[in-house]
Amino acid sequence: MRLAPIAAAALGLALALPACGTGAPAPEATGEITFWDTSDATTEAPAVRRLIDEFNAAHPDYTVHYENVPFADAQDTFKTAAQSGDGAPDVLRADVGWVAELAALGYLAPLDGTPALEDPDDFLPTPYSSTRYEGATYAVPQVTDALGLLYNTELLAEAGHTEPPATMADLKRAALDVGERTDADGLYLNAADGFFLLPHYYAHGGDLLDTEAQRITVNDGAGVAALEEVLDLIESGAAARPALTDTYATMQTAFKEGDVAMIFNGPWAMGDLRAGSAFAEDPANLGVAPVPAGPGGQGSPTGGHDYAVYAGSGEAEAAHAFIRFMASADTQAALSEELGLLPTRASVYEREEVASHPTVRDFAPVVETARPGVWIPEGGTLFEPFTKQLPAAVSGSATAQEALDGVAADYRAALGWD
Repeated sequence: MRLAPIAAAALGLALALPACGTGAPAPEATGEITFWDTSDATTEAPAVRRLIDEFNAAHPDYTVHYENVPFADAQDTFKTAAQSGDGAPDVLRADVGWVAELAALGYLAPLDGTPALEDPDDFLPTPYSSTRYEGATYAVPQVTDALGLLYNTELLAEAGHTEPPATMADLKRAALDVGERTDADGLYLNAADGFFLLPHYYAHGGDLLDTEAQRITVNDGAGVAALEEVLDLIESGAAARPALTDTYATMQTAFKEGDVAMIFNGPWAMGDLRAGSAFAEDPANLGVAPVPAGPGGQGSPTGGHDYAVYAGSGEAEAAHAFIRFMASADTQAALSEELGLLPTRASVYEREEVASHPTVRDFAPVVETARPGVWIPEGGTLFEPFTKQLPAAVSGSATAQEALDGVAADYRAALGWD
């Protein structure tokens, strides 16, 4: 793994941070911290702010200053601030794919043995895996998610299917039946996005990388079979031919308007979908199932967010207390009950007020099939090469092998692996 740039950046950070062990006096802690929340400013942020008000009221020795930072900008903004030693928040809501990189850069403080990491055995193993890097814990799981098979029950029933497809072969058959017996397409695939390709990889027993062996596997036999499966679904007519620009938005619109019977998507999409004409009058028409299995297995990619502490924060005590509160079972239950966020603590799923929420109820079985991501510092960039290479395969100007060989070449350049 080529980590020289990361090591250099970490050295720059070390020089920029306060010199606690070189005779320079450490700044006196004030109990005031800044929290960068990267959640949606309209739907989730108001609930988070109410919880922060509760924390501040219950902890007079601490004060949390809230800032909502757009998710798309947060990672680079945090890295810039951390490298300069000026302006980074004490606590960051980080995407699960950011933690390994930020830890490798030296920008995150380890949390093992601190109050922030309360009752770690209660966390679901898959989301908890995103917080670990080189044997240490650098974050605490906030929320998890995974791709499921979303389906229009009425369209499937009209096509003669009373249950969602359980295998990839069943998926093709059901989609073809919808196309033949209804006015809708059977399936719409976000075929230019590598994250949405992962259920097919897992179905064939594959993955993007073998991190233990430091080997690139994205273009091996299982990977090629996965992409060929996607191309066959399109070429056979089981799946609609996807737009190669704004693919996700086109997929969403087609599904919520009843023009397609099945898609792969996650819990973040449920609010938008339930407002669509196909589901607004009958929410039960929107079904959710685990992604179909294949000859090599079954699995869904893991998403979500974690709480992390900036390594240069002088307010560790307040930051740990705040994360302990925000990651507690009670707080997770409150957010799940109000917003339908999927908890990262196993015990929270046992609470009736959480288990009865439609999104939690529908996606709990999906989360059980979730696979850990590739938690390496370069993990956040692994899907970019797919965006370049997959359109050629979908349009027919490249084979599945050629497209994935292109992805593998980009991986070799970034990782230095074989």
